[in-house]
Amino acid sequence: MYISNIEIKNYKNFRSNIIEFNDGVNVIIGHNNAGKSNLLKAMALIFDPSIKKNLAIDDFNKTISLEELKLQPPIVNISIALTQEDKEELMGDDLVIVSQWLTKLEEPYEAKIHYEFCLPLKYHEDYERMQSTSTSIIEAWEIIDRNFLRLYTYKIYGGNLENQITVDSEYLKKFDFQFLDAIRDVERDMFSGKNTLLKNVLDFFMDFDIKSNEGLDNEDKERKIKDKKMEFEEQARKLMESLNERMLEGKKQILSYSKDIGASFDNAEPNFAGSITDIELYSALKLIVEYQTGIQLPITHNGLGYNNLIFMSLLLAKMQVNASETYLGNNAKVFPMLVIEEPEAHLHPSMQRQLLKFLKKNLKDTKVRQIFVTTHSTHITGALNLDELICLYKAGSDTHVSYPGKVFGTNEESKKYVQRFLDATKSNMLFAEKLILVEGLAEQLLMSIFAEYVGKSLEDNHVAVINVGGKYFDHFLNLFNTNNSAAINRKVVCITDRDPERRDITTEKPSYKKCYPFEMNIEPEKYEYKINQLELECSSNIKFYLQDGMQGKTLEYDLARFNATLEELVTDSMSNKEEIKNLMKLFKEGKGIDELYSQLSNSKENVRIIGALKHGDLNWTEVDKKIALIAARYLNSVGKGVNALELAYILEGNLARLGTDAYIDFIVPDYIKEAIEWVCEN
Repeated sequence: MYISNIEIKNYKNFRSNIIEFNDGVNVIIGHNNAGKSNLLKAMALIFDPSIKKNLAIDDFNKTISLEELKLQPPIVNISIALTQEDKEELMGDDLVIVSQWLTKLEEPYEAKIHYEFCLPLKYHEDYERMQSTSTSIIEAWEIIDRNFLRLYTYKIYGGNLENQITVDSEYLKKFDFQFLDAIRDVERDMFSGKNTLLKNVLDFFMDFDIKSNEGLDNEDKERKIKDKKMEFEEQARKLMESLNERMLEGKKQILSYSKDIGASFDNAEPNFAGSITDIELYSALKLIVEYQTGIQLPITHNGLGYNNLIFMSLLLAKMQVNASETYLGNNAKVFPMLVIEEPEAHLHPSMQRQLLKFLKKNLKDTKVRQIFVTTHSTHITGALNLDELICLYKAGSDTHVSYPGKVFGTNEESKKYVQRFLDATKSNMLFAEKLILVEGLAEQLLMSIFAEYVGKSLEDNHVAVINVGGKYFDHFLNLFNTNNSAAINRKVVCITDRDPERRDITTEKPSYKKCYPFEMNIEPEKYEYKINQLELECSSNIKFYLQDGMQGKTLEYDLARFNATLEELVTDSMSNKEEIKNLMKLFKEGKGIDELYSQLSNSKENVRIIGALKHGDLNWTEVDKKIALIAARYLNSVGKGVNALELAYILEGNLARLGTDAYIDFIVPDYIKEAIEWVCEN
């Protein structure tokens, strides 16, 4: 069986939510205060016997309305469903444990456990009377805190909640809930044999060569272990005798003081004696690090990350101990689950991936039945299957849940594409509150600076810019298209190029090739034309922004089109730098287009540009033609990646001079300006 879902009502940030789980690894992601830790705490209220079950006033969900509070006292309810796995046979220890909690008898069976924290019915009349006079939500909660919270009780029920069948605590103890929280002191918790964790693990794995020998029956194992213990006790006895011999004279001096103060009476006097067992000797053991050179150092000399890994390995070893029926008999656990909050704490990215691989191996080896992890790490999420991810997020005051692996439906191609490219960089899209998806590196590098020129901050508005490596938006938008209930409801902007193209229909098997905006539709008898109209049918939280349909082409083309006299756009890495600067100067001086043509070399591409601009069917103004000429030459001279880096540096430096005479006006292309303004709106 496995924990298939949890339903949480009125607990912390959860008003009423159902979160579905996988039968293996479950990684819960989301931005700060999305409810990741609260989800684990809700599970602990049922499975962790060591935590306090009574709640504080701040544990209630505070979005409950005043009218609801007046009507009846608030109730916290947490229900966990346990479902039969596909590969699991109907009989076995699992079914024995949950047999009293079954809500569905046919296969796959389902059982439920409920935690309920409520005000007993006999106090309801007093509650309603006192709340009838409350005039604000604050006053209503104060009445509950001051007069009724101490009267609240908790119960854990099994089966259908309305039947109120109390869960037998002995069966609940069969679940091994090992919780490693985010604020942990692993050095305090594990490195001495005096600690229960390490002591239990050492005791279980002592003589493990005998205990794990499948060629021996239980009687042979017990006999061999007993012989080992007797051998150790004989050695320990000799050791204690040697110790007493060394203390013989000293003991006389120590005990002489007892006679002087009258501690010896009735023919009896103090003495020293004792023995030591192998279990008692554990307190002398400490974990160390031993290097190949033979040097030994205390494990406390390690970094926190390394010690966290060792601690998790000890936890898994302890779970193996807890699940051993031979060792613990009827007290053995049946359902071990590992719950880790922010495992990336103190871990290098490569160690984070190694940890994930380690956890999955233990799951495969059935040393743990189910794993629950909360994380902010894009390195961990980038190494996961989409089906293993659960995303919590907030929309206003409401908490929502989405399942990235479920949004694709039957579209396996898109799912595989996103899975393949969801690396540590792109997986950031699952954490950000708002997104700008772009085609390439240049847009990714420059978008944050463009926002500053528009008077916005992408960082302050929690906007992430993700480069999807081309026009592959449709694959990624499955994650955010809220027409699917499993999707993540976040604002998403897609910025894409118009990229006009044409194909020569007078040739055999013609293919589309890039062309300039001013070449569009001027030779319909020879060419067939098309332009990128990409605007997929999506939900209202997703918008596409493209250049002008008549005069736009690419980002670089539009940068020059909107800033045709801005020589600062011409970076050191560009070819034809002086030619482009001359074109900009002539345009700024109001020179005619023929003078601009004269600056161009007689290359094949330049002949093509001039020919198209002079074409009789092109109904553009001369100003538009001059701007198009500069934009075309600028585009042809740009090496995208290097130029974007240089341009980012130039534009950032210019921003630093804002408010001074040295500042130069820079115009962000309209489509980018509109996209930034929309995504930054509340």
